Amino acid sequence: MLTDEFGREVTGVRVSLTDRCNFDCVYCHNEGLGDTRGPMDPQDDEMDADDVVRFLEVAAEFDVDAVKFTGGEPMLRQDLEEIIARTPDEMEVSLTTNGTFLPGRADALVDAGLDRVNVSQDALDPQDFAEITKSGAYEKVIEGVDAALEAGLTPVKLNMVVFEHTAGYVPEMVDHVAENDGLQLQLIEYMPELTGKPEWNIEIERVHEWLAEQADEIEHREMHDRKRYWVSGGEGTNGEREQSERDPHRNAERSGDGSRSSSDSSDVGMVEIVDPVENPTFCANCHRVRVTHEGYLKGCLNRNDDLRSMGEMTKPEIRDAFRDVVANRVPYYGEYMIRNEEGEWEINDEYIEEYVGV
Repeated sequence: MLTDEFGREVTGVRVSLTDRCNFDCVYCHNEGLGDTRGPMDPQDDEMDADDVVRFLEVAAEFDVDAVKFTGGEPMLRQDLEEIIARTPDEMEVSLTTNGTFLPGRADALVDAGLDRVNVSQDALDPQDFAEITKSGAYEKVIEGVDAALEAGLTPVKLNMVVFEHTAGYVPEMVDHVAENDGLQLQLIEYMPELTGKPEWNIEIERVHEWLAEQADEIEHREMHDRKRYWVSGGEGTNGEREQSERDPHRNAERSGDGSRSSSDSSDVGMVEIVDPVENPTFCANCHRVRVTHEGYLKGCLNRNDDLRSMGEMTKPEIRDAFRDVVANRVPYYGEYMIRNEEGEWEINDEYIEEYVGV
């Protein structure tokens, strides 16, 4: 297993299969590359199935045990089932999708070897959903979530980006996953440095505080240094629930893998917050390397000055590039970005001069 200079083992890879997408979400940063989306037809610059599999075989040599396929919309790849089927057996395979193509394909994906799926769903109202995604495909997304559940891809994790346009929808989304078996919710902090609209930002700590008030139980995940909130279903969308309806042990913190006993109520939802912005602890616990759809390795979501081509995608070239990218990984906050005397984050000029300028 490869480890960078900060002791972070690389245990997972996140592979973008295309930058094409049938949605136009207002917050999209396309894996940190910006709005690079081109025509909807397959493009020559996309890695083909052989390239993707060859990379994964090399990653497996370095004991990488998990891959997440992303995009764009990865299900625009008609060879997705083939790629999953050819992924090394020792790797857990997950997928992030907008869900519109899951109806009719979810069973085939499971048969190919898909273990988990994240579906982007930022609102429960079709009009609100359309305003965020610039798509009228709300019903298709709901069908996709149902198809994933029926195919056995449980729990299905719903991804929701939290920013000015969606913050008001959080309580009803929390109730939604609490009241529907097989669903979990992942609230993703909006990243203004990648989207260019800082005015849409909200304080994610307010969401943490609100969830802590609502939660029956709070779990601390040591591996990622994140918190999971277990919340009972409630009435209304303002998140207010009578104390008598709560578990008497609410707000008890625990550590573990998130499993709950069979005696637990089914009307309990798991909510997790992904909050990387200005968060050195998050960066210190990052164990992933990313791959762009064009075959470049990327050591950090927030950076594009560390892109490393894997050349003609031969295994020796992939091995060399992978080693170099891991060796040059640094925590974005705390090393690449540091606080100045005023307490604001700024680029670490010494790091830039020593490494990026080479």
